[in-house]
Amino acid sequence: MAALNGLVAGLVIFLGGHLVSRFTGLRQALVSRFGPNLYRSLYSLVAVMGFALIIHGFGVYRAAGYIPVWEPPRFLSHLSVLLVWPAFILLAATYLPGLIKAKAKHPMLAAVKLWATAHLLANGDLGSILLFGSFLGWAVYARIALKRAGAATMPAPSGFTRNDVIAVVVGTLVALVFMFGLHRTLIGVGIFGV
Repeated sequence: MAALNGLVAGLVIFLGGHLVSRFTGLRQALVSRFGPNLYRSLYSLVAVMGFALIIHGFGVYRAAGYIPVWEPPRFLSHLSVLLVWPAFILLAATYLPGLIKAKAKHPMLAAVKLWATAHLLANGDLGSILLFGSFLGWAVYARIALKRAGAATMPAPSGFTRNDVIAVVVGTLVALVFMFGLHRTLIGVGIFGV
């Protein structure tokens, strides 16, 4: 269990920093105290530190040996690939205003939810459950908080736009690149565990 300490610390720092931005009063107090530029710099520093610790902590956990919780059926690996594909499209749509972004309302959060769910389906070890379950929980909370706050969303165009086509093409290409090698290079595990 000690092998999970770095991962847990990274998740607390990274997601904790992101949760601060959901508490408007606290965020405003920090912006007032430090100024918007220093606040953004500190926020970014905390996010980068937390993310680096997550990566390092998960690597330490993997090197120490996975702690099995359940054995996912093989078909869930295939289902996870189908879920990650639209996650990449939604991620691209985050930066490309169009019908996809308007309908998803918060495509980055939708992408994180799909990505995390896909990985929870395909991985039954404790470290993966902590990692992907934490991101899923944060994304669900953040979406609910945005809805309650009445966060503005863009009006939907009448049909697919050029940006939507770009989001689908870019998201699909990135998904294919991950599927056919980048996942193994970055994570050390092929998409189907081979």
